[in-house]
Amino acid sequence: MGIARMNHAVLYARDAAKSAAFYRDVLGFSTVASFPGGEFLRAPDSENDHDIAFFTIGDGAGPSMAGRATVGLYHLAWEVPTLADLAELEQKLLAAGALVGASDHTASKSLYAKDPDGLEFEVCWVVPRAHLEGVEAPTSVRPQPLDLDREIARFGALTPGGR
Repeated sequence: MGIARMNHAVLYARDAAKSAAFYRDVLGFSTVASFPGGEFLRAPDSENDHDIAFFTIGDGAGPSMAGRATVGLYHLAWEVPTLADLAELEQKLLAAGALVGASDHTASKSLYAKDPDGLEFEVCWVVPRAHLEGVEAPTSVRPQPLDLDREIARFGALTPGGR
């Protein structure tokens, strides 16, 4: 018996309602349950009860120091079905002032953004295995800059991502 996938994440936020609004407005999540100080959301194409939840800890909370001064979570990654979806989210993240980077990992094409509390997350499209056959692994462990228009021309905007 093994673990199949991650089911959900629960994060502390300065203001759960503000964080939930960002995930709804920018990423298309929907609220499945809420109470004062708590919000539970589901991703647009998810079948989970919820994919992410937020609990309010107050405006006095300092920024996350994970990776700078403490151990902790670097980011969560959300997968989209097509490169067209990734391109649409890129525009929404740009409009929200949340996009902080974009990388080509060969096996995936990724956008990086920060939510209202500065917590980083990734949105990625996974290259179908058939498109990776015969592709040499990158010579550098470091990802390359993402050229989303080039990747859409190469793979097609509506090609389903693979696992």
